[in-house]
Amino acid sequence: MAREAHAQKVMVLGVDGMDPRYTRYMVDQGKMPAVAEFIKRGACREDLVLLGGHPTITPPMWTTLATGCYANVHGITGFYRQHPDDLSAVTYALDSRDCKAEQVWNCTAEAGKKTLVWHWPGSSWPPTTDSENLFVVDGTSPGALGMATSQTEKDFQFIATDKAKEPTFLDNADPNIVALCVVEELPERSKQSGDSYSLGDATALDMDKMQMCCDFSKESGGTQKMDLVRSYVKEPAGWAIEVPEGAKETIMLLSRGLIRRPALMLKNAEGKYDKLAIYKSKKAEAPIVTLEAGKTTGYIIDEGYNKKDEKLEVVRNMKLISMAEDGSQCKVWVSAAMDTNMYDTWHPQRVYDYVKETCGPTPPTANIFEQNEEAHQCMMDGWTISCDWQAKAIHEVVAREGIEVVFSHMHINDLVDHTFIHYLSKFTVDNAYAHGATEMKHDDYIRWQEDLYKETDRYLGQFLHYLDEGWTVIITSDHAQISSTYYKPVGIGDITGYNVRIMEEWGYLTLMNDENGNQTKEVDWSKTKAIMNRSEDIYLNLKGRNTHVQSDGTVVEGIVDPADQYQLEEEIMTKLYELRHPVSGHRMVYLAVRNKDAVHFGLGGPECGDIIYFLAEECNQHHGDSLSTACGEEHTTVSPIFIGAGAGFKEDFYTDRIIRQIDVAPTISALLGVRMPAQCEGAPAYQILDWEF
Repeated sequence: MAREAHAQKVMVLGVDGMDPRYTRYMVDQGKMPAVAEFIKRGACREDLVLLGGHPTITPPMWTTLATGCYANVHGITGFYRQHPDDLSAVTYALDSRDCKAEQVWNCTAEAGKKTLVWHWPGSSWPPTTDSENLFVVDGTSPGALGMATSQTEKDFQFIATDKAKEPTFLDNADPNIVALCVVEELPERSKQSGDSYSLGDATALDMDKMQMCCDFSKESGGTQKMDLVRSYVKEPAGWAIEVPEGAKETIMLLSRGLIRRPALMLKNAEGKYDKLAIYKSKKAEAPIVTLEAGKTTGYIIDEGYNKKDEKLEVVRNMKLISMAEDGSQCKVWVSAAMDTNMYDTWHPQRVYDYVKETCGPTPPTANIFEQNEEAHQCMMDGWTISCDWQAKAIHEVVAREGIEVVFSHMHINDLVDHTFIHYLSKFTVDNAYAHGATEMKHDDYIRWQEDLYKETDRYLGQFLHYLDEGWTVIITSDHAQISSTYYKPVGIGDITGYNVRIMEEWGYLTLMNDENGNQTKEVDWSKTKAIMNRSEDIYLNLKGRNTHVQSDGTVVEGIVDPADQYQLEEEIMTKLYELRHPVSGHRMVYLAVRNKDAVHFGLGGPECGDIIYFLAEECNQHHGDSLSTACGEEHTTVSPIFIGAGAGFKEDFYTDRIIRQIDVAPTISALLGVRMPAQCEGAPAYQILDWEF
């Protein structure tokens, strides 16, 4: 029987990592006017909190929002799925075919509603139904749209100085040498380590399976290395054009040093150098782009190379960070490059044709992990370009296709916060500053956080007009991020793989030695009883379940007798509870449960470990390793956000009801009068709806 529809058009504005607690603070300060307007015209809890599921990680929680069921039902429990037999291997899990539950957009498309699913990570790509009413854009990774499939190179810095002799490209340069100074005897290329995999490495579509390596880092987070190009400044020579008077020449290396682009440093009317004109070659009549000091320029179309060294058309952003008035040096941020041919993750592909034509190609998004003012401003400039492009592109698709339901995702808050949120803790930043780990002070990071949420508000404000056009708009997130009071010691949880430190110390895990007796990073499965895996899971190496192949080809069966499983689990959980933070002396593990008991938290089952644990909120890191209700310093929390406004929602209304993440999908179904997803566990949040059930 068909249900009555109380809304005709629904738009979900998903913002990854958007914090309800911090948003509430900013709204009360008058610094997020667009969100304040959504609140005034809609319904939510006064604290804006949505009770999140677990683990508080991007793919499982966006999947929970889409299906109305917890991770133990839909089966997406992290970025990676643990191999059912081999504990040393995982599978990248942002694939809709791994999801065991139906998504709500199947229901809306089935009901005849033209539905757009825009970059929804976790369970949207490939398309989940062949309905002609379903339009899907990417979803193969978090981060920026197309990051997994179309990014061909990463951000780097270009520095030209009249002290340099030859252009040089360096992989993963030490940020300490990025200053405008002379560095002698720089190598042509530094050798990249193959010891660990980053999240970016793991997002390649052809990377179905990867061996997880041990994390031996001394600290989590902090400054990461960037590529660096250093080049000369000299008098121009060999140009086909008439070089402007006083111009100076440099050359920029792109695509890991495979492409050379000559450039001219130009004077202004006052005789001061403030522009950089970049050419395809010295024979070109006009520049590809002319950069102005202090300004970011987007949508620069040029050539690049992919990871297979194949030439292709790419789009970049650049910012002329600084240029000496005398033309002796300059510094440029160059964004990651994106392949302008993105058809593989657009369904139907024709959508990309007109989006590219009317809005431009999908721009790269800054992903800079340096802790300085220049890097922050470049990153925010990049996100401004991405936010504006995404809003414009969604508007275009909605108008062209007659879209009635939108599920959209923007990753700005999560990715930016990962660069510095731990420094919102005064304890952390003061200690880092004292030891030279950061040049910024606590007030700087407070300002950065405000910058981020003001940009988020500006992005969301570009959708306010939909309320006036009769749409229902929902603002939500998968989780937020916490700034812990104290740092998180190494060896507890790892979102990308497994750690060995504590399990080795306790005698449950053994690493192999090489022929010289030196310890390697390979687990000796013949002597290992248990491992810590994927943020909050511990797996036992059970007989009859686990089989491993060592690097020498030896096949090793699990060694823990199932009859001893309960006793070993109790033993490990006791040790977890005994862990104390080295600074506070407090318990580090807040809760540890066996697999079958984790159902109380929406976890458990074959996709989770034998033991599942959650860290205390004073020492967890960012998100993914604590309960979703954890709070931190400077108004931060791990909880996701929920605001509903427009047709079907009460206006200017606060509810005391605990709204759960699993309630979002059935609430959308109720608004549109369509059936709920088949495995839905939640219920419509009827207290905030404007009709009686």
